[in-house]
Amino acid sequence: MKTKKYYDSNPEAKQKKKAYDTKYHSSEERKKYRAFLNKINRKAGKYGNGDGKDASHTKSGRIVWEHQSLNRARNRAKK
Repeated sequence: MKTKKYYDSNPEAKQKKKAYDTKYHSSEERKKYRAFLNKINRKAGKYGNGDGKDASHTKSGRIVWEHQSLNRARNRAKK
């Protein structure tokens, strides 16, 4: 929430971050990584089937299936 408040009150910084994020996520490395994750999902039959599961990366490097709300909530700011 602190980050959101900061960017809401600093439009120049928000614009700079958006430009950086766009450049970062359009890099070849990130494109290949997204393709790799999609390949895992398709191979497991999880891609677009609506079961609500995501591939979760564990600290040991394994990939396990976990409910998407739990997987996506882990590394975001707490309310």
